[in-house]
Amino acid sequence: MDPERYLDPMGEAINEASKALVHGDVPVGAVALLDDKIIARRHNEREMRQNPISHAEILLLEELSGSFASWRLEEITVVVTLEPCFMCCGALMAARVKRLVFGAFDQSGGACGSLYNLCCDPRLNHEIELISGVRELECSAILTDFFQKRRLGC
Repeated sequence: MDPERYLDPMGEAINEASKALVHGDVPVGAVALLDDKIIARRHNEREMRQNPISHAEILLLEELSGSFASWRLEEITVVVTLEPCFMCCGALMAARVKRLVFGAFDQSGGACGSLYNLCCDPRLNHEIELISGVRELECSAILTDFFQKRRLGC
């Protein structure tokens, strides 16, 4: 699969991530594609909702399953700015998502290659096609800037 195909959708996910900054959330954004068209977009809302599971990917899956009236999202590609955590990766697996594209790696919590790779574990009943590192520097920069400002009390 050609990672270049996901440059524009990742740009949309980056734009979505910036919306999380408005309410003090970690800037992670996600978009869902069906036939290469964006059909949904979400960003982290943990701080806004005071809910630990309000990650961009979880909110995206909730919206999609409601739209399709199905938990099976077998034709969906999810594009997200940060490598999903265990919870989000498990939800993506449970939804039977076809493909996952992410930007920045998460060395402290990533479950799609950094710490573990749940998406491509043949012992599980579903595997997700994985494309990593798309617009990685841009995705990393928005996160680095957020955490630097937080450390400085800005």
